[in-house]
Amino acid sequence: MKNLSYIIILFVLLFSCKEKTENKSQSTPVIAQTETQKIIQIVSFKGQQVTGVSVSNDGRIFANFPRWRKGVKNSVVEIINGTNAPFPNEEWNSWEIGDKIEVNKFIGVQSVVVYDNLIYVLDTRSPLFQEVLDAPRVFVFDINTKELEHTYILNEDAYHANSYINDLRLDKKNNKIYFTDSGNSGLVILDVKTKKFTRVLDNHSSTAAEVEFLTFENKKWTNSVNSDGIALDTKNHKLYYHALSGYSLYSISTKALTLDNEKDIENEVTFETKTSAPDGMIFDENGNLYYADLEHNKIMYRKPDGSIHTLVEGDAIKWADTFSIFQGYLYFTNSRINEVTTDISEMEFTINKIGLAN
Repeated sequence: MKNLSYIIILFVLLFSCKEKTENKSQSTPVIAQTETQKIIQIVSFKGQQVTGVSVSNDGRIFANFPRWRKGVKNSVVEIINGTNAPFPNEEWNSWEIGDKIEVNKFIGVQSVVVYDNLIYVLDTRSPLFQEVLDAPRVFVFDINTKELEHTYILNEDAYHANSYINDLRLDKKNNKIYFTDSGNSGLVILDVKTKKFTRVLDNHSSTAAEVEFLTFENKKWTNSVNSDGIALDTKNHKLYYHALSGYSLYSISTKALTLDNEKDIENEVTFETKTSAPDGMIFDENGNLYYADLEHNKIMYRKPDGSIHTLVEGDAIKWADTFSIFQGYLYFTNSRINEVTTDISEMEFTINKIGLAN
């Protein structure tokens, strides 16, 4: 009987240890997953709707605020220790709706992209989504000296009166810069050597909006936005683009974009896949394409094999607008476009980061 008691006690101890071990092994992946999905807020702006963000090679963070209403304090800022400083200075950011047009002042900045030590500031010249006041342009500044290095002004045949040149990607290998036009659908290409802009896929089905509204928790956001998101696959030499009001991802080889005949260019357009409705897009060095699922508060990514996955979802994501990558993190803005009313003075708009997909 005594031996039997020992056996029972030993069995209980062994079973208890095994149960604890199994519970521990089962809980570990959950904890790891939680850690990798943690969103870190970098900075918050009250009453100032941020759309663009870009991080330099040394970790400096730049952001922009489109002039969609009066009261925009700055068009371009650098985030320094949690505060924002006008870039390159206050004078460049001093234009307000109703002022006369000035050559060296930001009018309606929609995007900023830092490449090496240069920042490319895309000025739509279209405040309030109205017709352009003068030709859209790109100002290029040295981020260290804050000096203006170049100004690239779109020639008349590269834009329309209702154009809203939205985003850009740099192709250093081919000395090109690619742009989307979300106002009047199409792509624009800048030859950096000649400084000439060329417009392609103008009003083409691949650059046009597919729907007239998006749905957020059974509420319609009625707007028809054309070609918006753009991303460059430097390994496979392909440019990807997507209408904001739509669910189709397209691509075209950068070689095809050098063709002279528009029909030949159109024939090279490739439908990639159906996706959620996104805004900005970006590739990481592993070939993953990141984009938002605006209607469901998610950030998605598409692997090189074509499979689509959710990186993160939840209320901490509120219209993930623009992406930038630095040291294993995906930086993104919450521009909350679908939530905006006339008065945004009490609304918070944020820049955040989250770890890249493994």
